[in-house]
Amino acid sequence: VLAVFDAPGQVRSCPCVLLLLTPAELHPQCLDFKPPFRPLRELDFCVMYREFGCCDYQKDQELMARYYRITGNFNERGYANCAGFVLELLCQECSPYAAHLFDAEDPSTPLRTIPGLCSDYCSRFWTKCHSILPLLSDDPRIKENRNIQTHLCKLLELDDADYCYPHLLTNPKLTQNLGRVQTGSDGCLQLCLEEVANGLRNPLAMVHANDGTHRFFVAEQVGLVWTYLPDRSKLEKPFLNITKAVLTSSWEGDERGFLGLVFHPKFRYNRKLYVYYSVEVGFDERIRISEFRVSTNDMNMVDHTSERVILEIDEPASNHNGGQLLFGDDGYLYIFTGDGGMAGDPFGKYGNAQNKSALLGKVLRIDVDNNERGPLYRIPPDNPFIHDYEARPEVYAYGVRNMWRCSVDRGDPRNKEGKGRIFCGDVGQNKFEEVDIIEKGQNYGWRAKEGFSCYDKKLCANSSLGDVLPIYAYPHKMGKSVTGGYVYRGCEYPNLNGMYIFGDFMSGLLMSLQEDKAGGRWQYNAVCMGMGLTCAFPGLINNYHHYIISFAEDEAGELYFMSTGVPSATSPSGVVYKVVDPSRRAPPGQCHYDPLPVRVKSRLIQFVPHESLIGLEQPTKNEPEPQPTKSYDWLLELLDNLGGVDPAPTTPAPIRTTTKSPRSSRRKDRRRKVNPATNDASELQNGAVRLVGDEHGRSDRGRVEIYIHGEWGTVCDDLWTTADAEVVCRQLGFQYALKASSNSEFGEGKELRILLDDVQCEGAESNLLACSHAGVGRHNCNHLEDAGVICGNSPPVDAK
Repeated sequence: VLAVFDAPGQVRSCPCVLLLLTPAELHPQCLDFKPPFRPLRELDFCVMYREFGCCDYQKDQELMARYYRITGNFNERGYANCAGFVLELLCQECSPYAAHLFDAEDPSTPLRTIPGLCSDYCSRFWTKCHSILPLLSDDPRIKENRNIQTHLCKLLELDDADYCYPHLLTNPKLTQNLGRVQTGSDGCLQLCLEEVANGLRNPLAMVHANDGTHRFFVAEQVGLVWTYLPDRSKLEKPFLNITKAVLTSSWEGDERGFLGLVFHPKFRYNRKLYVYYSVEVGFDERIRISEFRVSTNDMNMVDHTSERVILEIDEPASNHNGGQLLFGDDGYLYIFTGDGGMAGDPFGKYGNAQNKSALLGKVLRIDVDNNERGPLYRIPPDNPFIHDYEARPEVYAYGVRNMWRCSVDRGDPRNKEGKGRIFCGDVGQNKFEEVDIIEKGQNYGWRAKEGFSCYDKKLCANSSLGDVLPIYAYPHKMGKSVTGGYVYRGCEYPNLNGMYIFGDFMSGLLMSLQEDKAGGRWQYNAVCMGMGLTCAFPGLINNYHHYIISFAEDEAGELYFMSTGVPSATSPSGVVYKVVDPSRRAPPGQCHYDPLPVRVKSRLIQFVPHESLIGLEQPTKNEPEPQPTKSYDWLLELLDNLGGVDPAPTTPAPIRTTTKSPRSSRRKDRRRKVNPATNDASELQNGAVRLVGDEHGRSDRGRVEIYIHGEWGTVCDDLWTTADAEVVCRQLGFQYALKASSNSEFGEGKELRILLDDVQCEGAESNLLACSHAGVGRHNCNHLEDAGVICGNSPPVDAK
């Protein structure tokens, strides 16, 4: 939940969150559960959706071929009456609202074979063409009702009449602004998120190496950097660990620590990276910029002995430490320092920021190439103050207070317009936060000005100040600590191209700026999480932790941000989110890339998302709960075969209960809400297990089935080991696991969902849910790989 802290003990809600529960008017969605797109190649057949819809050229050709197969059965009269209906019905798979028309949004209903029709259209279709229904659909319900108009049209109607065909084409609620970023009534842009990583301690930087592997590296304030692979799995061993050198604390709001990380533009050739962190030297606090190299033996680990200190700067106070490192398009290293701390930049006559002979309160630019011999860095020959003897030659720009998070614009992917611009958020003092574009030799005003306003009135009145105004500033009633972001230049969400997205650490507000070139201004829009159904896509969420720490780009240019629920360097509440536009995506195949292989020497930890969509009740099944099927032990079966007497009720036979799962859905990877549990199951706890499938009915062995959120399911044998089996056996009251069986040794649980995969236990966990796993319901296996165990109370005999 987002909150804004006004004063100690006073919290007010952020307006972004209040919008979450407001129903959305638009929710375009395709049958693959993704937003619509504009096809790369113009459609030949379903031309009504050539500008925007759910079909690419290949799908369009498939529908055309099906059309000709169907109409090939028509005589001349049938073609005249029904060919148009066939075209319209087939092409609704290309509609931006295909998921609505075919009931694909609701996992509790079958996928329709004919789109939902408005009653008047259905009546006309039935009158002229109901005889062709077998050519359009093999649904037995349609076959059963096709000869009775009222029955058929009742079957084909939608619960939400707004979406029926063809009325949705003229419904202004559904057609207005279709394909554009949706906005609320207050103009707030409706975006969604995808959880990418979690359990991080103040994640304040996420960078990529630009080496083709599409790995990303996330830095924690304590001095650890973690490697993540493109599938979002995390390497168990850290990429970099300088926790012993980094100066920070567990105090909430401590600004010291590991603050910045950047890879050299030629990293794939020189293996160099640069870090920015706080250190204590004697009684002095300093910021340190160091160069490291990656190990020659492990591409996912830094050689910690390779550190070379490029620059150290004394910090007179513990706050305003800056922390950004980046390489510009010119190949030089840019370093963004804070003004030294305290309040009002009280150092010297004009403060550090206006003093060009000080390195604090500056943007520095240095050349770190070819530094194996001689000086560790050189001064670029075109640095603006290289000939000013009263200035440090490293200074590129000055008059900054505490720039927190800067980025380089990749440029418009079509024409590279804007390429190389450096955007920064500069944290304000008492009244304003600002966003700046950094230019060579410019003065950004602090401490004379704060945003557009005067701070030091005497300095502000100096006509020689010559400061550059920010492109945007906002008052402290909106937020009190800007977090600079990125201009979106990724491929996946074309509507966001050119939009600068940033946030505020204190208020938790997400914001955007769009350049108005004609007016020479930047237009502001707040960014809110999608309301109602807006984010109802698989894997998407509409909420985030309050404190927005940093923004990031991956190697492909997609946009992320990091936030935490507790702003402490030791609290593992940090999450990385990917920004998603639910209104439009790129055409299928346009954003494809093949990451270079990564040689991994560390154990992989599979990503398990923790966040979920809020403010939207997921549909549940209306069907009755399937009854359990019972398989008795061998004694009951023998008595039954012999016609014997039932055992006395005082000694009931053990029963293995296998509850059939809900009907499997063709819609993979959807977030589902399972049926309510039966009375017997309601007493079970998540993580309960049972053993089934032993042909002799023995209770010490069988296929492992686990109970999670009201349903039983199976466990895949990927990574299945004795340590995993020990957790199951101990949970069932046995002392030992004699075998971790695989390859469905105890049969396939075909009537159940696979609930767990890639389980990795240490052996002491209370149940399998407490172990590392791929996530409930997430798997890449089938029932041929159902896992099992053999348990016992005697230790296994070692084979010598």
